[in-house]
Amino acid sequence: MWAIALGCVLLAAAAALAQDTSAQNAAFNQCAVCHSVDGSKGTGPTLKGIIARKSGTVPGFRYSRAMKSAAITWDETTLDRYLSSPQDFVPGNIMPFSGVPDAAQRADLIAYLKTLR
Repeated sequence: MWAIALGCVLLAAAAALAQDTSAQNAAFNQCAVCHSVDGSKGTGPTLKGIIARKSGTVPGFRYSRAMKSAAITWDETTLDRYLSSPQDFVPGNIMPFSGVPDAAQRADLIAYLKTLR
């Protein structure tokens, strides 16, 4: 009986994880136009390994002066602030994106970015 209960709990957890993963991938779709997740260059810098990376430091990518001098270490908090309004968080950055106003979508996106190591 315990095995059945445990199986049900694990199945429910797996279903929730699948839903979260789907939401995370959907949240990233708007970024995928410019950013890669595999280390390759795009219009924007790769987002692979963004967590704990300093702003403006991907080798070979031409950053704005504002981003290079921002001295931000990307983590959940800084990404949330940046993604809510990139121009307000780093004035003068050249990313042509107005932000993600929905907090749940930002959380999904950040959860996805944390998986890119």
